[in-house]
This record gives sequence, structure tokens and C-alpha cells, in this order.
Amino acid sequence: MQRKFAYFLTIAALTLILSACGGKDTNSGSNAGASEETFSQEVVVKASNWEFDQAEYALPKDTPVKLTLENLKGAHGIEVVGQDISIRGNKSKVVTLPAGTYEIRCSIMCGQGHAQMIAKLVVS
Repeated sequence: MQRKFAYFLTIAALTLILSACGGKDTNSGSNAGASEETFSQEVVVKASNWEFDQAEYALPKDTPVKLTLENLKGAHGIEVVGQDISIRGNKSKVVTLPAGTYEIRCSIMCGQGHAQMIAKLVVS
């Protein structure tokens, strides 16, 4: 009987410890300080199964822009190749980029069409 009671207490303690580790995430998913940072416009990248809603997105150079990823179907993330920009899920990040053409890729393996999920980001 004591062995069963000890087992029950151990399981209960483990459950409490593990549930405390999964606390509520208060970060909205934006990069640190993005809520205080002002931005001139928002560019929304919509992702569905193996494609983005546009082949090309435009941003003004040297200007803070809120870049938002909206998942319409499936689980997706984006990365701007050559930049330290990565957004996962339905989240945003305020970015400022110099002029140039960048590649946006899906950063989450989303199925057989994953490798074709590429778009351009033109900053001018």
C-alpha cells in the first residue's frame, strides 16, 4: 500500500513540475522591442500548402517595416536568406533592410512541395 502511495505522489509531483515548465508565453512572437518600435507599413506574407500568395514582395529601403507571416494552410515559417530574419507561425517582426533583392524561403519542412516555397523580397 505504501509503495502505491509513493508511486502516486511521485507521479503527481512530476505532473506539477512539468506543467509549470509549460508556462504561458507572453512574447507576441515579434522580435524584442518590436512593440515599442514604430514602423511605416506592414507587409504580410501569406503561406499555404507549398506556396506563398505572391512571387515578389516590396519593401522600402532603410525603413522599419512590420513583416508578418500568416499561415493559411499548414505550418510554415519564413527566413530571409542572408539576413538574420526568421519568423515562424502567425507572428511578426519589425525589420529594416538595405536596398537589394533577397530570397524568402519556407523554414519549416511542410511536405513534398517545400523546396519550391521561394519568393523574392525587393527592397528599394
